Amino acid sequence: MSTATRARAARAAQAAEARAASRHSYGRFVDGANALAIDYAEVDYAEPLSYAEPTRIEVEPPRRSPVPVAPPTPVSLPRPAFLVLVVALVVGGVLGVLLLNTKINENAFRLDDLRARQAALDLQEQRLAQALAEKESPGNLAAAARRLGLVPAGTPAFIRLPDGRVVGVPQPAGGTGSTGGTGSAGR
Repeated sequence: MSTATRARAARAAQAAEARAASRHSYGRFVDGANALAIDYAEVDYAEPLSYAEPTRIEVEPPRRSPVPVAPPTPVSLPRPAFLVLVVALVVGGVLGVLLLNTKINENAFRLDDLRARQAALDLQEQRLAQALAEKESPGNLAAAARRLGLVPAGTPAFIRLPDGRVVGVPQPAGGTGSTGGTGSAGR
């Protein structure tokens, strides 16, 4: 045994004695691993533990039997039905995308035409609203009334209904009707 090994064994023994003395100073207390043991043996910690000198055991590596190397598996081509299915799926997908793209472009042209028609209808609505506003103006209404033979009314008079009293002076409308108009007599 070498001196270094003996020194290590002596230090380990001293450490074990120190641990045993510290455990023994607590009385009958047992460390956690042995606390639950039903029958544990009393250990006399005063005896020094003896350590056997480590010995090196020579172990032979296991003998391996030579494993035969298998040849690679032959590469087989896929079945024709599988190839036809894959090609059909690819062609169908491409045609589907092409059809979808065509419909999107067709709808874009239709949308452009509808927007152009909407703009034309908006302009027509503006022109009609402007023409209606011109015809509703007071000057145009008065001219149209004269063409129809209507005359302006004077100051109006009112009749109170509870007592039948007339408020204001009634007067006939003044002026002459248009002879060229189609008045109410022409109807």
